[in-house]
Amino acid sequence: MHPMLSKNVDVREVGAPVAAASDTDDNSDRIDTQDCEGVMFVCPIEDSAATGVATLTVEQNAADSDTGMAALAGAVATKTCVVNDDLNGTLLVVDVYRPRERYVQAVRTSLTANIAFGTVTAYLYGRRKLPPPQHSTVSAISSVAGPAES
Repeated sequence: MHPMLSKNVDVREVGAPVAAASDTDDNSDRIDTQDCEGVMFVCPIEDSAATGVATLTVEQNAADSDTGMAALAGAVATKTCVVNDDLNGTLLVVDVYRPRERYVQAVRTSLTANIAFGTVTAYLYGRRKLPPPQHSTVSAISSVAGPAES
């Protein structure tokens, strides 16, 4: 195992930003976890209105299909906005170690009042094989060890 995180984790953008709404129900791309121990989804909250509820839930399925996806017990991060903008710039994070089904996806939902979500990023870890070349959603990766000042 290489000591640098970027050499051991497959990073992917799996969901575009979602505009402020009080009724969001947005699925990320589905991820094949066959050669991984787990996947962590990270999604920023960009804007929040008082009483808005922001939620990130992970679902799984044996097939690469939205049909049959089921929420995983405990795989949910949720936060309610108390006063306007108090959730802005915070993250919802759900880490699933050893999902029981091969395919997973993140689902962003908002309720009651407006919540705007940023891009969903997935970090696949514990690869049984070396990570593939960087995913098509990654423009560039720079990894340095013990660098001198520039």
